[in-house]
Amino acid sequence: MIQRIQSVFLLLLALAMLSVVFLPIWSKLDPLSNQELVLTATKLTYAHADAGMSVPTPTYIIAVLAVASAAVALFEIFQFRNRFMQLKLGILNFLLIVATIGASFYFSGVGEKMLNVKVPGTFEAGFYLPTLALVLNLLANRFIRRDEQLVRSMDRLR
Repeated sequence: MIQRIQSVFLLLLALAMLSVVFLPIWSKLDPLSNQELVLTATKLTYAHADAGMSVPTPTYIIAVLAVASAAVALFEIFQFRNRFMQLKLGILNFLLIVATIGASFYFSGVGEKMLNVKVPGTFEAGFYLPTLALVLNLLANRFIRRDEQLVRSMDRLR
């Protein structure tokens, strides 16, 4: 039963959340001083740092939440015999993904204040992938619920 469509959605969700760890989440370039701030899942740092610039701000919470979400999704795939447990894990994964998005948004706000407030920063692919993962999680939960309803309707016919 691993070949079900919700398993594909959960695998794609895990890949999306793992790629958050490796892709930039947010960046901001100040054209006047030619300094650039880059937010990744592990740190908020100056890309073109001058002497005396501040040290990188650790943002490991984003990486921990993203990896935890990917691990829950992979574990959820192999719980195909217990659909109620899959649904509970889906709710947990929803909370982890929302927390990842919230942490990314929080640290991008911290970065906005660190460098020329008048120039806006740009969200990168690492920020949008958790949103994709959220949609994939909702689709997987929908198909898991549909499977549960099908099994219950077959039990009723017996």
